[in-house]
Amino acid sequence: MGDTCTHLDTIEVVDLPEPLAGCEDCLKIGGRWLHLRMCTACGHVGCCDSSPNRHATAHFHADNSHPLVQSYEPGEDWWWCYRDNVAFSVAHAPSFSHT
Repeated sequence: MGDTCTHLDTIEVVDLPEPLAGCEDCLKIGGRWLHLRMCTACGHVGCCDSSPNRHATAHFHADNSHPLVQSYEPGEDWWWCYRDNVAFSVAHAPSFSHT
C-alpha cells in the first residue's frame, strides 16, 4: 500500500466527535454490515462492498466529490480512493476505536 492518490485535497474529516455503532444507513433500515468505512470528506460511515448494501460505495456514487474513505475498523490504518482505484496509508492518520 505504498501508492497514493491524487485526491488528498478532498480530506476534511480525520476524526469523529463520537464513535458510531455501525453503518449509518444500515442502522436506519435495520440492515447488517461486515466492515465499516468512513468518508474523509464528510464523516459518513458506511458499510464495505462485502456487506449486502455496500453503503460506502453508494455514498461515493451519490456524491463523487467524496472519493476517499478510511477504514473505520479498529486498528486498521488504510485508505481507499474510488476515483484512482488505489489503497494507501496516510502517515499519522488516526486508527478508530469503537464498540
